[in-house]
Amino acid sequence: MRKFMQKLGKSMLIPIVAMPIAGILFRISAEDLLDWQLFQAAGVIFANMDMLIAIGIAMGLAKTKDRGVPALTGFLAITVLNEGLNLMNPDLDMSVFGGVMAGLIAAGIYNRFKDTKLPSMFSFFGGEKFPITMIILTMIPVAGLFSFIWPYAQQSIDSFAQALVGLGAVGIFIFGFLNRFLLPFGLHHVLNTYIYFGLGSYETPSGEIVTGEITRFLNGDPTAGYFLGGFFIVMIFGVPGVALAITRAAHKKKKAETKALMNSGGLTSIIAGITEPIEFTFIFTSPLLYFIHSLYTGLAGATLYLFGIRHGFSWGGSVIDYSLNLSLSDSGLMIIPIGLAFGLLYYFTFYTIIIKKNIKVVGREDNLEFGIETKKSEQELELSHNKFDYMSKKILEYVGGKQNVVDYENCMTRLRLVVKNASLVDGVKIKQTGAHGVVKIDNEHVQIIIGPEAGTVLNEFKKHIEAE
Repeated sequence: MRKFMQKLGKSMLIPIVAMPIAGILFRISAEDLLDWQLFQAAGVIFANMDMLIAIGIAMGLAKTKDRGVPALTGFLAITVLNEGLNLMNPDLDMSVFGGVMAGLIAAGIYNRFKDTKLPSMFSFFGGEKFPITMIILTMIPVAGLFSFIWPYAQQSIDSFAQALVGLGAVGIFIFGFLNRFLLPFGLHHVLNTYIYFGLGSYETPSGEIVTGEITRFLNGDPTAGYFLGGFFIVMIFGVPGVALAITRAAHKKKKAETKALMNSGGLTSIIAGITEPIEFTFIFTSPLLYFIHSLYTGLAGATLYLFGIRHGFSWGGSVIDYSLNLSLSDSGLMIIPIGLAFGLLYYFTFYTIIIKKNIKVVGREDNLEFGIETKKSEQELELSHNKFDYMSKKILEYVGGKQNVVDYENCMTRLRLVVKNASLVDGVKIKQTGAHGVVKIDNEHVQIIIGPEAGTVLNEFKKHIEAE
């Protein structure tokens, strides 16, 4: 189940890639800003999240390198499901849950029937094309089944949403805490998907019904944004506070190197809303620090709620989203003083614990002992942006070579490998190449923490895998 949930969370990243540009264009082209009517077309991304999620899951869970047919299978699955529900009961809306269900079924159908052989007269429809036929035949009865059972599920989900909202600050604290706490396992996206795209509903001035905190906030729902605002505090102020603490706690000889790394990671969090480059420097070194980080994330959201501060984003809690959506917020400017207070809280907490417990975060590591087989150039290796090829070559060597690699791909910040034997993976040497961490999920699944350059490293990694 853990493996499955990790793959599911990873698959949900695929459609989310479309969100940054869509959200920014949708926001800046709104009537109260640039009033570019044509660019409002970008909002269709949010209106079709169920379809994008179905396609993403089908692609992510399909056991193949070519994702084209699985993507089509996912599209057909959600299309037939939605149309079937509409024919049976126009009031039903499975929203993102329909996308998840359709994607899971599509992936299952593809994996089950992709190698089916048909008689010669029907051979054109066999093999990898056969799932296309099977998904249509499958989703018709599935739509009929859900037309009867979904009204009860929809009522239960609505009750859950109301209960979550009804918990007020406690509900927001729980969401914020779990959002960070589940990150090391790659499961936070599963939780985010419901809150961002399924929680609550709002009728726009044009009569369209939209769901989810992000979509409702961007469409002007005055009750949306309470589950989102806390991330501005964490990403603009909290994570940079952690970066400063780690820099100040670094040993004198490593101060300059640590400062450069922390400055880069802090700016990435502020500008891009991507926190992993900083988080992955302590997430495995000190579970205590990461637990505190999770607590503070929940506390940030709860604090804003208690002060009646509401703000939201299209992609993440970056300074860009903060500025673009400020006019839609309630008391959004108050996030700045509260964020500064949290930045200090983060800084003093992390600095004190790192010093008192002598935690071996970046800049405080023990000097590594290099074996006699290690080359001098490797001892002096400092990762820079023009050494991705070398880094990927050494990573391949340290995971046991291409003969030990079964499958490989990446998310925004990680290389995700399926290997024959994880005991052959040398985590120490991999981190010497510049990677932020190595996670051995089990004896077959390994994740290597790279940062935002994961996609670039994977491209070079792939070249070495495929080389003769």
